[in-house]
Amino acid sequence: MNSSLYEQIKQACPTEWADYTQHSFVQQIADGSLPKESFRHYLLQDYLFLVQFSRAFGLAVYKSSDIDDIRFALECCNSIVNVELGLHIEFCKQWGVSEDDLKDLPESTANMAYTRYVLEKGVSGDLLDLYTALAPCTMGYAEIAQWISSNPANMTDDNPYLAWIEMYSGKEYQDFADLFVERINRYGDAMSDTRLKDLRKTFSAATRLEVDFWQMGLDLS
Repeated sequence: MNSSLYEQIKQACPTEWADYTQHSFVQQIADGSLPKESFRHYLLQDYLFLVQFSRAFGLAVYKSSDIDDIRFALECCNSIVNVELGLHIEFCKQWGVSEDDLKDLPESTANMAYTRYVLEKGVSGDLLDLYTALAPCTMGYAEIAQWISSNPANMTDDNPYLAWIEMYSGKEYQDFADLFVERINRYGDAMSDTRLKDLRKTFSAATRLEVDFWQMGLDLS
């Protein structure tokens, strides 16, 4: 049985994927040892990332060729703007960051590099190019949270990052990740070798930028 399109794309960069999903930042979230200032810095930048993420799904609406694709992209954009960003703001407040603080926050270099890469892929390519650039974030967080939550030792009340783990390992986010990967796999028919190679390059580059985003949190950069 042939692998799904997503698996064919992902399998092309096993080293980069491991660097991302098993990064020291992730390991320290899992055991609760991540310095709080690193997590706070990550939270601030992740808010700005989500703003750009919503723009990417807005672009996906434009790039869609049928009503089903439009509906999916619009629902994703709406969920980020009207639900996820609100939850993120409340989450940030628990870490001593007000909404006004978020509004005045400058983007880090790693954040700009990653989000603008995704948007550029969407502008210059088609819907599949855009979703491939978004996939490491969407699918990686689902995989990371599943891995962390599979160990009961990580899921204790004394882990300061328990709420973050529960958010991404929860049914709502995992269901979204499943829908997202299904959307990518719809395009798997009649995929040329050249096209697949280009998608793998995009996925690999976005994965490396995810690694840089974790490192940004550790380095407070």
